[in-house]
Amino acid sequence: MASVATQTASQTRPAGPVPSIPGQGPATRPNLVAVGTMVWLSSELMFFAALFAFYFTIRGHEPQMWAENTAILNIPFALANTIILVISSVWCQLGVLQAEKGVVARPVGTPLTKVSAWGMREWYVLTYIFGAIFIAGQVYEYAHLVAENVTLSSDAYGSVFYLATGFHGMHVTGGLIAFLLIIGRTFTTRRYTHAQATGAVVTSYYWHFVDVVWIALFIMIYVLK
Repeated sequence: MASVATQTASQTRPAGPVPSIPGQGPATRPNLVAVGTMVWLSSELMFFAALFAFYFTIRGHEPQMWAENTAILNIPFALANTIILVISSVWCQLGVLQAEKGVVARPVGTPLTKVSAWGMREWYVLTYIFGAIFIAGQVYEYAHLVAENVTLSSDAYGSVFYLATGFHGMHVTGGLIAFLLIIGRTFTTRRYTHAQATGAVVTSYYWHFVDVVWIALFIMIYVLK
């Protein structure tokens, strides 16, 4: 019986090493960095949920103030800025796919116009550019609102608007800094390691998170008005 059990166990046990997912680690257990990032993003989600509650509570008490101030908002411009941020998530995910394959950048000598040969670096640079355009658009919108006397201290609407969008803008800026670090590491190291791939993947988690939060903010501020 013992020999039969031993033979059965040897048949079910993997013959080789445990397979691993590029950029994720062994397939039998989750990546601790990725899990930690998702837990942290959960806490960030609760923070933004509090801002949402703050916004709707004050709006319920000051409907006339909201009607006056939302009429100033440039909806088409905000929509275009939102589309830019959402598209940046597409570029980011394409970069993740290349990072998981271990493709850091396009082969040397390959023209930049050959998009099919792009690696993680090129897609992340494009993501960074779109994210920076979004921040520039937000700064432009702030300048327009200040010219209309909608400031952080003007009234309750201004305070809530700048708190909600401003904190989100700070998160986007943090993501842009993370992209610079990820891109910079591809130039400073000769070998693309598991840690670098993991950093690229968890950065994408964060970027997708700020995109989803902005979509919710856009609906709350510009659509529901």
